[in-house]
Amino acid sequence: MLIETERTPNPQTLKFLPGRAVAAADVRDFASPEAAEAVPLARALFSLGDVTGTYFGEDFVSVSIAAGVDWAEVKPDVLGLLVDHFASGAPLYPAGAAAEAETFDDPADADIVAQIRELIDTRVRPAVAADGGDIVYRGFQRGTVFLHMQGSCAGCPSSTATLKGGIENLLRHYVPEVTEVRAI
Repeated sequence: MLIETERTPNPQTLKFLPGRAVAAADVRDFASPEAAEAVPLARALFSLGDVTGTYFGEDFVSVSIAAGVDWAEVKPDVLGLLVDHFASGAPLYPAGAAAEAETFDDPADADIVAQIRELIDTRVRPAVAADGGDIVYRGFQRGTVFLHMQGSCAGCPSSTATLKGGIENLLRHYVPEVTEVRAI
């Protein structure tokens, strides 16, 4: 099995492309070994020691390593774990390990929230997925949109520019009720 790799804007994160579906519609971010405990592949990646985060996208896996660690040291081990997992045919998530992102919205803002979610899903998420990350909608209150950065976006040096210069400008342009975008 061949797994391609791509660099991301975050120098601590690589994107691994196994050439097949990874998480389909159930994409998930694991920012700690504790969060990964119930998911065997995520747990195995963290067990390498230098891994600080992993994200399972629709058709890729992003893996982040600690600052100061060289990818040349870690990449072969990551590739070995990914090849073993995908070659085995084992499910990515154990049965009953569903993840649900909490959101907070005022029901009176339902139309605004629908517009925001549509823009995020159709314009923002595909662009950041190309860089090995994801941005998840978490809420809208009094003009502020709250988003959660995942995968290569979490901790990326350019994430603030993406959030403020790109996403905030896009949302403010199409949804006048939006005054600010914040990462949580």
